[in-house]
Amino acid sequence: MAVRTINEIDPAGKRVLVRVDFNVPLKAGVITDDTRMRRALPTLKSLLDRGASLMVMSHLGRPKGEKKPEFSMSQLKDHLAELSGAEVIMAPDVIGEEVEALAANLKAGQILLLENTRYYSEETDNNADFAAKIAKLGDLYVNDAFGAAHRAHASTEGLARILPSAAGLLMEKECQFFDKVLDNPEKPFVAIIGGAKVSSKIAVLDSLLDKADAFVIGGGMAYTFLKVQGHSVGKSLVEDEFTETAANFLSKAEKAGVKVLLPLDHVVAGEFSETAAPEAVDSVDVPDGKLALDVGPKTVAAVGELLAGAKTIVWNGPMGVFEFDAFAKGTLEVACMVADCKGTTVVGGGDSVAAVNKFNLADRINHVSTGGGASLEYLEGKNLPGVAALRK
Repeated sequence: MAVRTINEIDPAGKRVLVRVDFNVPLKAGVITDDTRMRRALPTLKSLLDRGASLMVMSHLGRPKGEKKPEFSMSQLKDHLAELSGAEVIMAPDVIGEEVEALAANLKAGQILLLENTRYYSEETDNNADFAAKIAKLGDLYVNDAFGAAHRAHASTEGLARILPSAAGLLMEKECQFFDKVLDNPEKPFVAIIGGAKVSSKIAVLDSLLDKADAFVIGGGMAYTFLKVQGHSVGKSLVEDEFTETAANFLSKAEKAGVKVLLPLDHVVAGEFSETAAPEAVDSVDVPDGKLALDVGPKTVAAVGELLAGAKTIVWNGPMGVFEFDAFAKGTLEVACMVADCKGTTVVGGGDSVAAVNKFNLADRINHVSTGGGASLEYLEGKNLPGVAALRK
């Protein structure tokens, strides 16, 4: 079911409350990566070009209900003005008479940047009175914060119950791609699921089992599966309490005729360290005293064969410890194969997104999600509160 979008509203002469995800990394007050801000620009510019004035709100960091200056949105004001080309006025708070006066006097084309929504514990509590106080500032509500859509907070879900609401262009794009993958994926469909733990990805594996034609399982989580199959895994990461879960998944996949590719060879080290010497192991079994930190060339070649004819690829989670250059090759080569795919490619999850960004491949992927936790929950088939509130 589709979401209402900003193309279905007339913002001319209206004060529009826009929830964005400007939770950007800062170092000494300087933004080190403005990707999230840039991804919100099409929505902001569309509304401004059509005669709206905007009240832009976001959380930043984890102030936990306290007004801490290191989490102030004021650190983003000048950069937002530079990116948007609009006049940006900094509000002293999220709610209150002073903010209401600034909002009331806002002219078309101007942006009022509200303070950090998480300065109030009522935000994360989804307090109805708090949402009503924010709602007093505007005429319309637009949610473009997919990265926070899995949270039922006052600014992500509560406001949609009070004001006429719509999805921003980024939110719309995120939903379109994930809905396509979940509801009607073009076949063959290959899901590449990596990362550290089975516990955090089993729900995604189960959700995609009746949709995917094949799975590639990599990263630390693969070694719980290999142990279940009777292979030695050395000191590699294993979740012993999830061995039965892994065994059940492999059994279900086999019955469904769904191929599951696990690592066939590895790059190992004696310790988990950036300076550890990488050693190639041309076998499924990991030697005693060693831990696997990346997949080897045989695994990469097998992944290549699976992806060669794929019409849909979803990738969530790296193949190894790509943050360490000596153990990044497997993730890099798989990322390049995904980028070369002629079908629909969707990358979600913080680490896989970080990987495609590190390798400068993001512009060759059809959709790189801005939501780590949100994309994971969407793939799990969960109802995201911030999205549900915008459904037609």
